[in-house]
Amino acid sequence: MLMSFEMPKYHHPDFTRPEFVNAPDVTVAPAPKDGVAPENYHSTSMYPEYFKVGGQWILAEESRMDSSVVLCGDGHLEVVENRNIRQGDQVILGRTEKCEEGIYMHCRGFVDDSQELEDQFVFRQGRSRETSYARDYDRLMDLLRYEKANGGNVVWVMGPAFAFDYDARRAMEALVDAGYAQGLLAGNALATHDLEGALLGTALGQDIYTQKSQPNGHYNHLDVINKVRRSGSIAGFIRDYNIDNGIMYSCVKNQVPFVLTGSIRDDGPLPEVYGDVYEGAAAMRGLVKKATTVICLATMLHTIATGNMTPSFRVLPDGTIRPVYLYTVDADEFVVNKLLDRGSLSATTIVTNVQDFITIVAKGLDVI
Repeated sequence: MLMSFEMPKYHHPDFTRPEFVNAPDVTVAPAPKDGVAPENYHSTSMYPEYFKVGGQWILAEESRMDSSVVLCGDGHLEVVENRNIRQGDQVILGRTEKCEEGIYMHCRGFVDDSQELEDQFVFRQGRSRETSYARDYDRLMDLLRYEKANGGNVVWVMGPAFAFDYDARRAMEALVDAGYAQGLLAGNALATHDLEGALLGTALGQDIYTQKSQPNGHYNHLDVINKVRRSGSIAGFIRDYNIDNGIMYSCVKNQVPFVLTGSIRDDGPLPEVYGDVYEGAAAMRGLVKKATTVICLATMLHTIATGNMTPSFRVLPDGTIRPVYLYTVDADEFVVNKLLDRGSLSATTIVTNVQDFITIVAKGLDVI
């Protein structure tokens, strides 16, 4: 079903209201040492937040959850993870968010006050396998068409389940080729087994189409890791072994940036995998800062990590403020419900296996 997508218009707060006019300027205090915020620091949410500085209300443009706000010398507000605070940074203080301390959290920015908040997150509790997702699929495909046509930035967060299914790999490869991906976040396993599928047609030694285990197949992914490490990079491996299929192949071919973050249980890992968790988080944040839509698929830890660093809004270069759409897809209801309450118009959860999900999306977008 082809729908007509319309980007919600952002509404700034009415700063002429008495609570804004009478609010004090924010209070700041210097960070006592590197990586330490002063007492009573203000911690951010995923919503737009405004701070009164010099009598003016200023939006912290690059926000994320659970971080501090630093008032820079030029009046700019920078949202900083506490571990990245530097001694002497002027950190905003305050634990209230309704103007009492010069801080306002704006949860209804994409909803006209005259409208009922029909999609508010509280109405989405209890989404399950029995929920109808037909409209969600239509909205997502319409959104992806809009993003592609208007220079949006779609980041996919993927677990290794894709690499174990022939059709899922083919569908995701086609979506990347068709321009529906501008970034990929994953772990060592997704890349390893996708490359195993590309070279040997298996994932963890099982044929990715028939699911039949191959002789000595438990060596396959280890051999692939070894070959990639010998080649020095994923791109080098693709070149050295004439790889012509798969998700990583499509990302390399189309110059789609990817960030692979490691786990203590990883085999290898592949050369590009971040072994330092904070370096990996910073690299993930670098892609998330550009994202206008984030789609998290069958990976609880990466989904939670990405969700926590993704704001519900994005300030575009021309000053326009738009929502960041977040989708979480998993066969386990617990996983999608972990990030369900992220606010109106910015979060959609779908309970299904991701192989079916990605195939439906790819067919709906006519890329396979």
